Amino acid sequence: MHASLLQIDVKATESVDSRRQRVATLVREQAGVDLVVLPELWTTGAFAYESFAAEAETLQGPTAEAMAKAASDAGVWLHAGSVPEHAPDGTLYNTSLVFSPSGDLAAAYRKIHRFGFDKGEAVLMGAGGELVTVRLPETTVGVATCYDLRFPELFRGLVDAGAETFVVPAGWPERRRAHWTLLARARAVENQAFVLACGTAGTHADVPQAGHSIVVDPWGEVLAEAGPGEEVLTVEFDPGKVATTREQFPVLKDRAPGLTPPRG
Repeated sequence: MHASLLQIDVKATESVDSRRQRVATLVREQAGVDLVVLPELWTTGAFAYESFAAEAETLQGPTAEAMAKAASDAGVWLHAGSVPEHAPDGTLYNTSLVFSPSGDLAAAYRKIHRFGFDKGEAVLMGAGGELVTVRLPETTVGVATCYDLRFPELFRGLVDAGAETFVVPAGWPERRRAHWTLLARARAVENQAFVLACGTAGTHADVPQAGHSIVVDPWGEVLAEAGPGEEVLTVEFDPGKVATTREQFPVLKDRAPGLTPPRG
């Protein structure tokens, strides 16, 4: 299976429309791969909080329309990163979109864990409440977004739902880049799954981005890693390695059922 992670530089000098067109062109250039992945909130920048409401879209908005067509033109599965979604009830969500090679919306995931504590995304956006998996011909993908990477229970839930490959778009800051790599490898090892984590480059709202998109195999080995700047990271991997790893080293079978916190 071939995948391309598009590590986009979200330039402040570039309009959203121009960036959308540029990214659609990049997606079309990946014709021949199986899966293309974009970063989190690449239309606005993950830390450009003041832009979220103004740039929010519906699931039938201009970004979804452009990415659906790009996926269809290239004939690829496209995880189109995430966009600020304006839901019918007025709530904003950080929502990831996955399109099939025919351009159909195969899945939408509203980010469950919002970053910012008492500011930014944490107060501006609602929290999703559903785990999302997508069945590709070669593998079942579990969808997570950026800050979700710090919550292993979410990934356990995705494994229980059949996930073999985790796709994680992000807008991860440079100052915590060591955590980015560590957590991506940890989620791969503990769940015996592939991790495809796609970040952004450049600087968003004065926050330098980590870049260093990464692909990790079920043993925690790094198969490919990008540098800090804008880059297309293309990698070949064997989804069958998940089943082989889980059979050869069946650690997931030893999970203790029904653990509860101690009383008192």
